[in-house]
Amino acid sequence: MRSILFRVLLVVLLMGFFGCSGEPAADTEPLTGQTTDVNAITASQFTDANAALAAGSNLLDQGETEKAIEILNQAVTLNPDLAEAYFKLGIAYSLIEARDKSIEITNAEAPATPEPTGKKEKGKEVKTESEKAFEKAVEAYKKLIDTNDQDHAAYYNLGRSYNKLNEDADAAKALRQAVKLNPEDTEYQTELGAILVKLAQYQEAIPPLKKALELDAENSRAIELLEDAEAGRRRIDYVTVKKDEKKPEKEGDASNSNTQPLDKIETKQPTNTGAKPGSSPMKPDKPVKPNR
Repeated sequence: MRSILFRVLLVVLLMGFFGCSGEPAADTEPLTGQTTDVNAITASQFTDANAALAAGSNLLDQGETEKAIEILNQAVTLNPDLAEAYFKLGIAYSLIEARDKSIEITNAEAPATPEPTGKKEKGKEVKTESEKAFEKAVEAYKKLIDTNDQDHAAYYNLGRSYNKLNEDADAAKALRQAVKLNPEDTEYQTELGAILVKLAQYQEAIPPLKKALELDAENSRAIELLEDAEAGRRRIDYVTVKKDEKKPEKEGDASNSNTQPLDKIETKQPTNTGAKPGSSPMKPDKPVKPNR
Protein backbone atom coordinates (compact mmCIF):
# COMPACT_ATOMS: atom_id res chain seq x y z
CA MET A 1 0.00 0.00 0.00
CA ARG A 2 2.79 2.37 0.87
CA SER A 3 4.53 1.67 -2.46
CA ILE A 4 1.36 2.48 -4.37
CA LEU A 5 0.90 5.77 -2.53
CA PHE A 6 4.53 6.63 -3.15
CA ARG A 7 4.17 6.01 -6.89
CA VAL A 8 1.02 8.17 -7.08
CA LEU A 9 2.74 10.99 -5.22
CA LEU A 10 5.76 10.77 -7.52
CA VAL A 11 3.57 11.00 -10.63
CA VAL A 12 1.79 14.10 -9.25
CA LEU A 13 5.09 15.79 -8.47
CA LEU A 14 6.48 15.06 -11.92
CA MET A 15 3.35 16.41 -13.61
CA GLY A 16 3.54 19.59 -11.57
CA PHE A 17 7.20 20.05 -12.42
CA PHE A 18 6.79 19.67 -16.18
CA GLY A 19 3.62 21.74 -16.16
CA CYS A 20 5.37 24.67 -14.51
CA SER A 21 8.62 24.49 -16.44
CA GLY A 22 7.15 23.84 -19.85
CA GLU A 23 7.22 26.62 -22.49
CA PRO A 24 3.87 28.32 -23.15
CA ALA A 25 2.20 27.73 -26.48
CA ALA A 26 2.72 30.39 -29.16
CA ASP A 27 -0.91 31.52 -29.07
CA THR A 28 -1.31 31.79 -25.27
CA GLU A 29 -0.18 35.42 -25.15
CA PRO A 30 -1.30 37.35 -28.24
CA LEU A 31 0.56 40.47 -29.32
CA THR A 32 -1.88 43.03 -27.98
CA GLY A 33 0.46 45.09 -25.84
CA GLN A 34 -0.45 43.16 -22.66
CA THR A 35 2.85 41.27 -22.39
CA THR A 36 4.85 41.37 -19.18
CA ASP A 37 7.86 42.96 -20.87
CA VAL A 38 6.60 46.00 -22.79
CA ASN A 39 10.04 46.67 -24.25
CA ALA A 40 9.86 43.30 -25.99
CA ILE A 41 7.14 44.65 -28.29
CA THR A 42 8.52 46.32 -31.40
CA ALA A 43 6.81 48.05 -34.30
CA SER A 44 8.44 45.71 -36.81
CA GLN A 45 6.45 42.80 -35.35
CA PHE A 46 3.26 44.21 -36.85
CA THR A 47 2.36 43.75 -40.49
CA ASP A 48 -1.36 44.41 -40.06
CA ALA A 49 -2.53 47.96 -39.36
CA ASN A 50 -5.55 46.94 -37.30
CA ALA A 51 -3.43 44.67 -35.10
CA ALA A 52 -1.00 47.52 -34.52
CA LEU A 53 -3.92 49.83 -33.68
CA ALA A 54 -5.26 47.35 -31.12
CA ALA A 55 -1.84 46.89 -29.51
CA GLY A 56 -1.15 50.62 -29.46
CA SER A 57 -4.54 51.32 -27.89
CA ASN A 58 -3.88 48.74 -25.15
CA LEU A 59 -0.48 50.24 -24.43
CA LEU A 60 -2.02 53.70 -24.22
CA ASP A 61 -4.61 52.43 -21.74
CA GLN A 62 -1.82 50.89 -19.65
CA GLY A 63 0.03 54.21 -19.49
CA GLU A 64 2.88 53.06 -21.77
CA THR A 65 2.59 56.23 -23.81
CA GLU A 66 5.95 56.26 -25.59
CA LYS A 67 5.61 52.62 -26.66
CA ALA A 68 2.01 53.30 -27.75
CA ILE A 69 3.23 56.11 -30.00
CA GLU A 70 5.76 53.76 -31.60
CA ILE A 71 3.16 51.09 -32.36
CA LEU A 72 0.47 53.55 -33.48
CA ASN A 73 2.91 55.15 -35.90
CA GLN A 74 3.43 51.69 -37.36
CA ALA A 75 -0.35 51.41 -37.77
CA VAL A 76 -0.62 54.62 -39.82
CA THR A 77 2.46 53.62 -41.81
CA LEU A 78 0.71 50.40 -42.80
CA ASN A 79 -2.58 52.22 -43.44
CA PRO A 80 -2.30 56.02 -43.97
CA ASP A 81 -6.11 56.34 -43.87
CA LEU A 82 -6.58 54.69 -40.46
CA ALA A 83 -8.43 57.55 -38.77
CA GLU A 84 -8.70 56.03 -35.29
CA ALA A 85 -4.95 55.46 -35.13
CA TYR A 86 -4.32 59.14 -35.86
CA PHE A 87 -6.80 60.13 -33.15
CA LYS A 88 -5.13 57.82 -30.60
CA LEU A 89 -1.75 59.22 -31.65
CA GLY A 90 -3.06 62.71 -30.97
CA ILE A 91 -4.12 61.64 -27.47
CA ALA A 92 -0.75 60.03 -26.80
CA TYR A 93 1.24 63.03 -28.02
CA SER A 94 -1.00 65.33 -25.93
CA LEU A 95 -0.09 63.37 -22.81
CA ILE A 96 3.62 63.67 -23.56
CA GLU A 97 3.30 67.40 -24.28
CA ALA A 98 1.35 67.98 -21.06
CA ARG A 99 4.00 66.10 -19.10
CA ASP A 100 6.80 68.14 -20.68
CA LYS A 101 4.88 71.37 -19.99
CA SER A 102 4.51 70.37 -16.35
CA ILE A 103 8.24 69.78 -16.10
CA GLU A 104 8.91 73.21 -17.64
CA ILE A 105 6.68 74.87 -15.05
CA THR A 106 8.36 72.95 -12.24
CA ASN A 107 11.77 74.04 -13.45
CA ALA A 108 10.70 77.62 -14.19
CA GLU A 109 12.99 79.04 -11.52
CA ALA A 110 16.02 77.24 -12.92
CA PRO A 111 18.39 79.20 -15.21
CA ALA A 112 17.08 79.16 -18.74
CA THR A 113 19.18 77.27 -21.28
CA PRO A 114 19.43 78.56 -24.85
CA GLU A 115 17.19 76.78 -27.31
CA PRO A 116 18.89 74.80 -30.07
CA THR A 117 19.19 76.70 -33.32
CA GLY A 118 16.47 75.82 -35.80
CA LYS A 119 14.00 74.53 -33.22
CA LYS A 120 11.54 77.26 -34.13
CA GLU A 121 11.19 79.02 -37.43
CA LYS A 122 11.09 82.78 -37.01
CA GLY A 123 7.70 84.28 -37.81
CA LYS A 124 6.11 80.88 -38.40
CA GLU A 125 3.96 78.92 -35.97
CA VAL A 126 5.32 75.47 -35.25
CA LYS A 127 2.62 72.84 -34.80
CA THR A 128 2.86 70.28 -32.03
CA GLU A 129 2.90 66.58 -32.79
CA SER A 130 -0.57 66.22 -31.28
CA GLU A 131 -1.94 68.94 -33.57
CA LYS A 132 -0.43 67.22 -36.60
CA ALA A 133 -1.99 63.92 -35.55
CA PHE A 134 -5.45 65.41 -34.98
CA GLU A 135 -5.29 67.20 -38.33
CA LYS A 136 -4.52 63.85 -39.97
CA ALA A 137 -7.47 62.37 -38.09
CA VAL A 138 -9.76 65.09 -39.47
CA GLU A 139 -8.61 64.32 -43.02
CA ALA A 140 -9.11 60.59 -42.54
CA TYR A 141 -12.59 60.93 -41.03
CA LYS A 142 -13.62 63.23 -43.86
CA LYS A 143 -12.59 60.53 -46.32
CA LEU A 144 -14.79 58.05 -44.49
CA ILE A 145 -17.71 60.47 -44.69
CA ASP A 146 -17.12 61.02 -48.40
CA THR A 147 -17.43 57.27 -48.82
CA ASN A 148 -20.54 57.01 -46.62
CA ASP A 149 -22.33 60.18 -45.55
CA GLN A 150 -24.55 58.13 -43.20
CA ASP A 151 -21.60 57.06 -41.05
CA HIS A 152 -22.63 58.66 -37.75
CA ALA A 153 -19.54 57.32 -35.94
CA ALA A 154 -17.29 59.11 -38.44
CA TYR A 155 -19.15 62.39 -37.83
CA TYR A 156 -18.87 61.86 -34.07
CA ASN A 157 -15.12 61.24 -34.19
CA LEU A 158 -14.66 64.08 -36.67
CA GLY A 159 -16.30 66.38 -34.14
CA ARG A 160 -14.02 65.09 -31.38
CA SER A 161 -10.96 65.68 -33.56
CA TYR A 162 -12.04 69.25 -34.32
CA ASN A 163 -12.62 69.76 -30.60
CA LYS A 164 -9.03 68.71 -29.85
CA LEU A 165 -7.87 71.34 -32.34
CA ASN A 166 -10.12 73.95 -30.66
CA GLU A 167 -12.04 74.38 -33.91
CA ASP A 168 -15.26 74.45 -31.94
CA ALA A 169 -17.71 75.66 -34.58
CA ASP A 170 -16.70 72.83 -36.95
CA ALA A 171 -16.85 70.40 -34.03
CA ALA A 172 -20.42 71.44 -33.22
CA LYS A 173 -21.45 71.08 -36.87
CA ALA A 174 -20.06 67.54 -37.11
CA LEU A 175 -21.58 66.49 -33.78
CA ARG A 176 -24.99 67.87 -34.74
CA GLN A 177 -24.89 65.61 -37.78
CA ALA A 178 -23.88 62.60 -35.68
CA VAL A 179 -26.83 63.24 -33.35
CA LYS A 180 -29.16 63.72 -36.30
CA LEU A 181 -28.15 60.35 -37.76
CA ASN A 182 -28.19 58.52 -34.43
CA PRO A 183 -30.17 60.44 -31.78
CA GLU A 184 -30.37 57.46 -29.41
CA ASP A 185 -26.67 57.49 -28.50
CA THR A 186 -26.02 59.07 -25.10
CA GLU A 187 -22.34 59.75 -25.91
CA TYR A 188 -23.24 61.67 -29.06
CA GLN A 189 -25.75 63.80 -27.17
CA THR A 190 -23.28 64.41 -24.33
CA GLU A 191 -20.45 65.42 -26.65
CA LEU A 192 -22.73 67.82 -28.53
CA GLY A 193 -23.85 69.37 -25.25
CA ALA A 194 -20.22 69.68 -24.13
CA ILE A 195 -19.11 71.57 -27.24
CA LEU A 196 -22.11 73.91 -27.01
CA VAL A 197 -21.26 74.68 -23.38
CA LYS A 198 -17.69 75.36 -24.53
CA LEU A 199 -19.10 77.79 -27.09
CA ALA A 200 -21.20 79.43 -24.33
CA GLN A 201 -24.35 78.45 -26.22
CA TYR A 202 -25.98 77.36 -22.98
CA GLN A 203 -29.62 77.45 -24.10
CA GLU A 204 -28.83 75.20 -27.09
CA ALA A 205 -26.78 72.83 -24.93
CA ILE A 206 -29.62 71.96 -22.55
CA PRO A 207 -31.81 69.80 -24.89
CA PRO A 208 -29.06 67.34 -25.97
CA LEU A 209 -27.84 67.00 -22.38
CA LYS A 210 -31.36 66.26 -21.15
CA LYS A 211 -31.70 63.71 -23.94
CA ALA A 212 -28.40 62.13 -22.89
CA LEU A 213 -29.79 61.68 -19.38
CA GLU A 214 -33.04 60.23 -20.71
CA LEU A 215 -30.92 57.59 -22.46
CA ASP A 216 -28.64 57.05 -19.46
CA ALA A 217 -29.67 58.47 -16.12
CA GLU A 218 -26.25 57.52 -14.65
CA ASN A 219 -24.32 59.62 -17.18
CA SER A 220 -22.30 61.66 -14.66
CA ARG A 221 -20.64 63.81 -17.32
CA ALA A 222 -24.00 64.82 -18.76
CA ILE A 223 -25.25 65.64 -15.25
CA GLU A 224 -22.32 68.00 -14.62
CA LEU A 225 -22.57 69.60 -18.05
CA LEU A 226 -26.31 70.15 -17.66
CA GLU A 227 -25.70 71.96 -14.37
CA ASP A 228 -23.09 74.15 -16.11
CA ALA A 229 -25.45 74.87 -19.01
CA GLU A 230 -28.35 75.86 -16.76
CA ALA A 231 -26.09 78.05 -14.62
CA GLY A 232 -24.73 79.72 -17.74
CA ARG A 233 -28.23 80.36 -19.05
CA ARG A 234 -29.23 81.96 -15.75
CA ARG A 235 -26.18 84.25 -15.85
CA ILE A 236 -27.03 85.40 -19.36
CA ASP A 237 -30.68 85.98 -18.44
CA TYR A 238 -29.63 88.00 -15.39
CA VAL A 239 -27.26 90.18 -17.39
CA THR A 240 -29.91 90.72 -20.07
CA VAL A 241 -32.45 91.89 -17.48
CA LYS A 242 -29.93 94.29 -15.94
CA LYS A 243 -29.17 95.76 -19.35
CA ASP A 244 -32.88 96.26 -20.04
CA GLU A 245 -33.24 98.10 -16.74
CA LYS A 246 -30.45 100.48 -17.69
CA LYS A 247 -31.79 101.32 -21.16
CA PRO A 248 -32.09 105.13 -21.64
CA GLU A 249 -35.55 106.61 -21.96
CA LYS A 250 -36.76 107.23 -25.45
CA GLU A 251 -36.54 110.81 -26.64
CA GLY A 252 -39.88 112.60 -26.33
CA ASP A 253 -41.29 110.13 -23.78
CA ALA A 254 -42.95 112.65 -21.45
CA SER A 255 -44.60 109.99 -19.32
CA ASN A 256 -41.27 108.89 -17.77
CA SER A 257 -39.62 112.27 -17.79
CA ASN A 258 -39.58 115.06 -15.21
CA THR A 259 -38.98 117.69 -17.85
CA GLN A 260 -41.74 120.03 -19.00
CA PRO A 261 -42.17 122.05 -22.17
CA LEU A 262 -40.39 125.35 -22.03
CA ASP A 263 -43.60 127.38 -22.45
CA LYS A 264 -45.05 125.72 -19.33
CA ILE A 265 -42.15 126.44 -17.02
CA GLU A 266 -42.83 129.22 -14.56
CA THR A 267 -40.13 131.83 -14.61
CA LYS A 268 -39.28 134.17 -11.77
CA GLN A 269 -38.28 137.71 -12.39
CA PRO A 270 -34.79 138.44 -11.12
CA THR A 271 -34.66 140.57 -8.01
CA ASN A 272 -33.48 144.12 -8.69
CA THR A 273 -30.21 144.48 -6.81
CA GLY A 274 -29.54 148.14 -7.32
CA ALA A 275 -29.81 148.27 -11.07
CA LYS A 276 -31.10 151.38 -12.73
CA PRO A 277 -34.79 151.51 -13.64
CA GLY A 278 -35.38 150.05 -17.10
CA SER A 279 -32.05 148.21 -17.16
CA SER A 280 -31.59 144.43 -17.02
CA PRO A 281 -29.17 142.82 -14.60
CA MET A 282 -28.35 140.09 -17.21
CA LYS A 283 -27.22 140.46 -20.74
CA PRO A 284 -29.76 139.16 -23.24
CA ASP A 285 -28.83 135.99 -25.22
CA LYS A 286 -27.75 136.46 -28.77
CA PRO A 287 -30.57 135.77 -31.24
CA VAL A 288 -30.40 132.29 -32.87
CA LYS A 289 -29.58 132.43 -36.54
CA PRO A 290 -32.25 130.85 -38.69
CA ASN A 291 -31.24 127.87 -40.87
CA ARG A 292 -30.92 128.94 -44.44
